[in-house]
Amino acid sequence: MRRFGSAEPLESLTLGGASKPRTRGSAGTPVVFNENGDAPGRYDIFQYQSTNKSTEYRVIGSWTNRLHLKVEAMRWKRGDPSLPPSVCSIPCRTGERKKVVKGVPCCWHCERCEGYHYQASEFTCELCPYEMRPDVNRTGCVPIPIIKLEWHSPWAVFPVFISMLGIIATSFVIVTFVRHNDTPIVRASGREMSYVLLTGIFLCYAITFLMIATPDVGVCSLRRIFLGLGMCFSYAALLTKTNRIHRIFEQGKKSVTAPRLISPASQLAITFSLISVQLLGVFVWFAVDPPHTVVDYGEQRTQDPLSARGVLKCDISDLSLICSLGYSILLMVTCTVYAIKTRGVPETFNEAKPIGFTMYTTCIIWLAFIPIFFGTSQSAERMYIQTTTLTISLSLSASVSLGMLYMPKVYIILFHPEQNVPKRKRSFKAIVTAATMTGKLGQKGGDRPNGEVKTELCESMETNTSSTKTTYVSYSNHAI
Repeated sequence: MRRFGSAEPLESLTLGGASKPRTRGSAGTPVVFNENGDAPGRYDIFQYQSTNKSTEYRVIGSWTNRLHLKVEAMRWKRGDPSLPPSVCSIPCRTGERKKVVKGVPCCWHCERCEGYHYQASEFTCELCPYEMRPDVNRTGCVPIPIIKLEWHSPWAVFPVFISMLGIIATSFVIVTFVRHNDTPIVRASGREMSYVLLTGIFLCYAITFLMIATPDVGVCSLRRIFLGLGMCFSYAALLTKTNRIHRIFEQGKKSVTAPRLISPASQLAITFSLISVQLLGVFVWFAVDPPHTVVDYGEQRTQDPLSARGVLKCDISDLSLICSLGYSILLMVTCTVYAIKTRGVPETFNEAKPIGFTMYTTCIIWLAFIPIFFGTSQSAERMYIQTTTLTISLSLSASVSLGMLYMPKVYIILFHPEQNVPKRKRSFKAIVTAATMTGKLGQKGGDRPNGEVKTELCESMETNTSSTKTTYVSYSNHAI
């Protein structure tokens, strides 16, 4: 028997490569058999490669008993010759946990720890404590930065600027009144009540600095005391004055006897009684809830932990704030009611009309304040908006009172001293009669020139003055 393609006998072939073969096949390779009598496999290894010019299969190796691979001839995505990983799942990056594929324990998906979670172990993420946030790598937690309203912040610069102007203007008015303390205008405006009112205006401006200062126990205590005290001083004084004007003219319509408690000492006693209610409420507040600071981590707890901040502030809730200002607002509303009741009194005798305009404007300011203050309670900028709104509202209220009630007087004192002269004394009944005549003449003198009405009023006042011998009161062009 001979081998195919050869004249040599079959026994010249070898099995399993035991001896060097003496016959080669048509491919030029030795003809051999393994121990099972099978010819060994011979393979060419191709890779489908794409180049700029063509796309084709290229030989990158072969198999003849063992692998012969030309690694440098291999090409992968985008021409990268480096070997791609051949694994079920690649290792997870820092801050990611492994989520094992069900039924395939050696394979997993990588999930990033989101929000305020950090990587606690290879397979779990855990939530950071409330006052902390995950670090940049999400391998642990770090404290959330604490912020407060800074003096250089735009939210603080504007209120401070207004307050400084107001303090300077108020100090100027106080100095002017002190230097001209015995002049008719200062005396007629009620020196004692004027100084109380100016003190309240000064405190309304000064509270801005306490609201922006770094919170601590001392600052929080002063905030509680002075937050509503400035308004209380102002509106208690204005309420006492408007109530006095109302009582005088109401009493004058019934009797020639002056009403009780209209002396300066009585007015001061009434004013400080009203103020003492505010102070009593503050002391009760101190006893029930001593002042302290808190760090509010919920106010600026954003979805992105890197933007989260803790806000350092006094432990004063919105309800406590409204209760602190509520009494002053009650005084303001009551004062407005009396200002409306006394709006018919002629301005020749008192400050009813300037007080009325002051209270109307102040009410508008605080009506605008309430929706802005409470409408921003869910805003991330809540601390800035509410503090700025509150301080500006207090400063505007003080500015309205200062501008409408005292600037005209200061103008006359400084630039028209010839008008700052004593007026003759009038009887109580003459003043009230003149006020009544003003209303009547105003109704029947609609088509008359102003001069005729004024002349008739003056004649009526002269008649009443000469026929009445009662207690006299001083008056000027500005107040009773």
